[in-house]
Amino acid sequence: MGNEINRADEAREAYRRYVEERGRAERGEIPWSAVAEGFFPEDAVFVDPAWGRIEGHAAITKFFDESMAGLEGWTFPESFALSDGERIVALWWNRLEGTGPDGRPHEAPGVSIVHYAGDGKFSYELDILNMAEVMEVIAASGWTPPAAFNQPPRRPVRDTTPTDGMPSA
Repeated sequence: MGNEINRADEAREAYRRYVEERGRAERGEIPWSAVAEGFFPEDAVFVDPAWGRIEGHAAITKFFDESMAGLEGWTFPESFALSDGERIVALWWNRLEGTGPDGRPHEAPGVSIVHYAGDGKFSYELDILNMAEVMEVIAASGWTPPAAFNQPPRRPVRDTTPTDGMPSA
């Protein structure tokens, strides 16, 4: 193999950069669309639990900005990521500002399954959340959507099938 980096290592490095860029977007240093611009190719698919299936680079880029509008102050810290070849599975948190009476953050877990496409990009991302728990956390925190918040579609496409030929799990 020599100096050649294998695809699994390449996938892990690309994912590390992806998480780093998401952190920059959380802090308001870059727009969320810049994250999508850098990490999803033309034929990518992103499946969000609230917004549903988003297909194609342009649609994913638009979705990143639209879905994150009004969520300033929310963070999404990652607990861990595991890799299986060119697939990455990560546990992260939807964390709202403040803490509950017990001193713990207002947060609900999320899981992402990401498929590496090569060239530092991802062909597929499936985010999984318990939306009932997310809604309970929102209610407990007292958070209310600001004017800039965009509601997800009423009937999103729920198809989670990857288009890259790689099994989702």
